[in-house]
Amino acid sequence: MILLGIDTSCDDTGVGLVADGRVLVHRVASQTELHAGFGGVVPEYASREHTRVLDPLVAAVLEAAGLAPGDLDAVAATYGPGLVGPLLVGLSYAKGLALGLGVPFYGVHHLEAHLAAARPADGELRPPYLALLASGGHTHLFDVPEEGRYRLLGATRDDAAGEAFDKVARMLGLGYPGGPRIAELARRGDDRAVPFPLPLKGQAGYDFSFSGLKTAAARFLERGYPPEDLAASFERAVVESLVRTVVRAARDLGRARVVVAGGVAANARLRRRFAETGLALFFPPPDLATDNGAMVALAAWERIRRGQPASPWALEATPYAPLSHAQDVE
Repeated sequence: MILLGIDTSCDDTGVGLVADGRVLVHRVASQTELHAGFGGVVPEYASREHTRVLDPLVAAVLEAAGLAPGDLDAVAATYGPGLVGPLLVGLSYAKGLALGLGVPFYGVHHLEAHLAAARPADGELRPPYLALLASGGHTHLFDVPEEGRYRLLGATRDDAAGEAFDKVARMLGLGYPGGPRIAELARRGDDRAVPFPLPLKGQAGYDFSFSGLKTAAARFLERGYPPEDLAASFERAVVESLVRTVVRAARDLGRARVVVAGGVAANARLRRRFAETGLALFFPPPDLATDNGAMVALAAWERIRRGQPASPWALEATPYAPLSHAQDVE
């Protein structure tokens, strides 16, 4: 079974092909240069760029796999959460393509797609497990007691982890996107030189908070700390907050397996630090950590494998959709 997946939830256009749960080929058309001058994503510009590149990108992915549109067995697209304009572009295109080909359409929740990218194709990962989703728009910790069911344990109270990286990178004049640029600068710095606090230390729950780190970064910058030390210490504080909270939840709930997904999952320090915990860890391949179309197709494939029905044609773009919403649109 061959599935085409489309993601236009934010600024990058992702298209991927999956055959029986394995990625054949995927491509991402980046909009980084388009939005870099604004320090963040401009939704209207993002929507127009998705409209411009989506059809040629689908054609390029099919050609790279040696396939024609008629070879597709299903089409999937992200329906939410995300920016409503960009979501509408990919969702409308996917519905139209599926309808024209006479194949099923699957609307996929963006966070569930990130989780699917981290699950090995051989089925090695079995519930129950914890799932940390950390990106520019989300920082959530879920307990997954069974496939397709998600219990929210904690979430950020303010900025997402990736959003905090973007904002501190802007303070340092590093540009957008901030995560990779902070990580690059941090390699030259002392990660203990700047006394960042550990957010929500001693809390009883499993929430996250990064706004205070952003404020502290501004103050430390004013005090003249070297940018490379500030970047390294800030990165360390974010990573420690994520890892310690997940480890505590795993201990409290008796979970031995953890999925770490989303764009922040590509961070090398985060991967190294998690490797020290003794937990069984599942990360997406680096090229599937950030938004892409293959993860959407993988999530749709899992729906099919579990015997769940296709999505209704009336499914709408949903900018704000908790992960539990994914259970209501099958």
